[in-house]
Amino acid sequence: MDVTPLLDYAKAEQRSMLECLRQSVEIESPSNSKPGVDRLARFFAAEFRKCGGKAHLVEHPVAGPAVWAEFWAAKRNQKPILLLGHLDTVWEIGTLAQMPFRVRGGKAFGPGILDMKSGIVIGLWAIRALQALRISPTSPIHFFLNSDEEVSSVAFRKVILAEAQAARAVLVLEPAAAGGALKTARKGVGEFKITVHGRSAHAGVNPTAGVNAIMELIRQLITIQSFPLSQPGLTINVGRIEGGTRSNVVPERATAWIDVRIPRLHDGAVIEKKICSRKPYDPGTRLEIEGGINRPPMEREMAAALFRQARALGRAMGMELTEASSGGGSDGNFTAALGVPTLDGLGAVGDGAHARHEHILIRELPRRAALLAALLATL
Repeated sequence: MDVTPLLDYAKAEQRSMLECLRQSVEIESPSNSKPGVDRLARFFAAEFRKCGGKAHLVEHPVAGPAVWAEFWAAKRNQKPILLLGHLDTVWEIGTLAQMPFRVRGGKAFGPGILDMKSGIVIGLWAIRALQALRISPTSPIHFFLNSDEEVSSVAFRKVILAEAQAARAVLVLEPAAAGGALKTARKGVGEFKITVHGRSAHAGVNPTAGVNAIMELIRQLITIQSFPLSQPGLTINVGRIEGGTRSNVVPERATAWIDVRIPRLHDGAVIEKKICSRKPYDPGTRLEIEGGINRPPMEREMAAALFRQARALGRAMGMELTEASSGGGSDGNFTAALGVPTLDGLGAVGDGAHARHEHILIRELPRRAALLAALLATL
C-alpha cells in the first residue's frame, strides 16, 4: 500500500497527539490507585467514542477498571486484531508535582509518558488516520487497556487471554526498545520467596543452642545464584532480604525474595523444580519456599512474520526497523504463549521507563502512529 498519506496525516496531527498525551500524563494512575486509574480509563474511553468506537469500562472490585473498545464492528465475520496497552504506571500519586509534563529539546517528559501512555495515544491516532483516509481494515480492531500490568496483570488476565484467543494477531503498544526497535521476544518472569526457620539463642551466653537462619539462607542463595551458569539466558536476582532482630541474638528467621527471568518456556519448569526442591544444609533449619513463574516468555517465532511485515512497511516510510529481545515482561507474554502471533514494542521511542528522566522523542510519535496504521490496514 501507499503509506505516504498515512505518514502525512500523522505528521499534521503531531500537536493534537501531544496535547492528548499531556492530558493523560496529568491524570496520575498508579496501579494501587483505583480512583486514578478510573479517571484515566474514563478519559481514554471518551477518546475512543469520539472517533466512533464502541467503548466501555470493565470494572473490578479491587483494581481500577480496564477499557475495552471496538472499531469497524461491521466486520465481525472476521477474527479481530487486538491492540494491547495498560493504564497503570509505577509512579505514586503526587509524583507529578516533582516530575511535571514538560517539553524540552524535542522530548516530552512526565511520569508514565513512555511506559505507556504514549503507546495508547499512538494506537488511538493510528485508528484516526485510517478513518480520516477512509482506509478500512479487513477485520475489526479491538483495543484493550489493562489496569494492573505493572503488578503482574492479575485482575484482567483471564479477559486478556480470552481476547487473545479470539484474535488473529496481537499488537502490543509498549515502548520500543533502544533505537526504536520492535520487540520480537521477551523473557518470562518469576518470583520466589524463600524463608528459613532456625532457632534463636543468646549470641554470647549460649550461641551453640541456636540455629542461624541467616547463615542457612546465605548458603541457599549462593547455590541458587549459580543456576544460570547451566542455563544460557536465565537470570536470577536476589532483590530483597530480611532477617534477624538484634546483633546479640542468633536469628531464628530469614527471608529472601528472588526475581527470575527465563528465555524459553521449558526453562520455567526447570528453574521452578530446582528452587522449590531445595533442602536445608543445616538439619536444624526448615525451608519454606513460595512462588513460581508468573509470566511466560514471548518467544520469537510468534512475532517473526509480523515483524517482517512491519519492517517492510517501515522501509516504505523511510524507517529502518530492527528487532530486539527484552528482559522485561508485558501482557504480550501471555498472548504469545497461547500461540497467537504477537508483536511488541509498537509504542513510543524514548528512554527512562520507571526512571526520573522518563521521556519520549516527539518527532517519532507520528511515525509510530503511521506505522501502526499501515500494519492494521495490511494484516
